[in-house]
Amino acid sequence: MKRPMTIFARNLRAAVCALSAVTMIALPQGSIAEAQPADLTQKIAEYREKLAEYTKARAAYEVVAGPYWAAIAEKRAERAAKRHKKERTTLDDYVLEQPPVYSGPPKPEDPEKGRIGEEYMPVVADFLKNAEEHFGFVPERPASDDQYRHAYAQLALAAGLTPEQCVKIYAFESTGNGGYDIQAGLEYGLPHERAISTALGYNQLLATNSISLLAEVGDKFVAALHEKAEAADGERRAELQKKIATLKKMIAFSHTVPSQWSEHAKLAETPKGLGIHAIILDIDISPLLQVEKLLTSVNYAKRQGYAKPLKAAELEMMNLTGDGSGFDMVTMSDDMRKKIPTSNFFQRRGYERNQIAITNNTVAQLIAATDAKMQSEAQLNGARALAAAFEVFSETR
Repeated sequence: MKRPMTIFARNLRAAVCALSAVTMIALPQGSIAEAQPADLTQKIAEYREKLAEYTKARAAYEVVAGPYWAAIAEKRAERAAKRHKKERTTLDDYVLEQPPVYSGPPKPEDPEKGRIGEEYMPVVADFLKNAEEHFGFVPERPASDDQYRHAYAQLALAAGLTPEQCVKIYAFESTGNGGYDIQAGLEYGLPHERAISTALGYNQLLATNSISLLAEVGDKFVAALHEKAEAADGERRAELQKKIATLKKMIAFSHTVPSQWSEHAKLAETPKGLGIHAIILDIDISPLLQVEKLLTSVNYAKRQGYAKPLKAAELEMMNLTGDGSGFDMVTMSDDMRKKIPTSNFFQRRGYERNQIAITNNTVAQLIAATDAKMQSEAQLNGARALAAAFEVFSETR
């Protein structure tokens, strides 16, 4: 018997009623100047025809897609409430249908505006520029990736993370060969590459992550730097004290908004917010944040009563979708994993840009695909070098 989807159905009916009221499709207005070349006039006419087809197709698609993603959001909120009460989730707490797929024509390019460009994505040069301009901060870059690997491995082990967790997540997030400054979309250094997010480093922290971590546990990072400074002397000690002063200014900025992800995301788009993200490039500060990002998820699972060590793929689910949603995937039964679509754990925009989640569209498939990718890319040189760094410090513990 097919399981009813009351939220989805209700939203779908409302959307159908809304679409029935649409009687025409708005197109760009404005006359074509007589002086325009004939080929441009023809291109504009073709563009408007294609845009009309696209707009109509998208409107029809939204009749189904809008209610679907509204149902996803409602179910997610209901699960969060159950987690807060320590109640277990069941199949009824999820949307069990796969999301609708848009199969209409692509959005055409406007010949009068040239190629349709996407919003500019800040890169390392932007983070550095804003850090120096707004905080007087120039990160101390590691002398080599080996230096960074050793700093990261030492901190991760001290925090209780396992080599398996750290190496496999690095392999998955950073292609198995990425440096400490690798940015999403720019992994291979090819001419056609472009940044697709602000995600940086071994665990691909977003600019919003940097701000959130400073807001939530910034004092912990300051204490770690103080400890380093106490053990140093001369010029090195002075450098660390200067970093501490700068980090405190950044923490103060992170506290200018409520401690919510959405508010931190807004700060991350400001010049100062972009400048803060440059700490991911600093040899003393960056490993602290990269380790804390994973440790936050491990500690979340422990607070929920999950005592077993998280497997790397399970920890990555929390890293990928957020602690609450990821923990749901970790703790659900194998039978549920096979039935629940991955769309339940993503925002619509994030899902539609995540080809791995789309292709592996159940929880079971996503976890299996993640583990397989980890296993494969953990064999690459960067991952092997990181594993070797963990071995060095494991032997001395």
